[in-house]
Amino acid sequence: MAYIRKFKTGSGATGVQVCYKKGREVVKTVHVGSANSEAALKKLLKKARAIMAEGETPLFDLSKFDE
Repeated sequence: MAYIRKFKTGSGATGVQVCYKKGREVVKTVHVGSANSEAALKKLLKKARAIMAEGETPLFDLSKFDE
């Protein structure tokens, strides 16, 4: 299971990480970056969602409908 973690850094910025859990234990953490503004934070969250989606397989194979 993966989730996005937001936290305050020592400098006051907002850090963004993608954390992977197995059971109750965090087994992997990917640091996406840190932001000082709302616009930068939105970009980091979008990038974090893309990182999470890399390992997912689609529920349905829609490629057969493409012409």
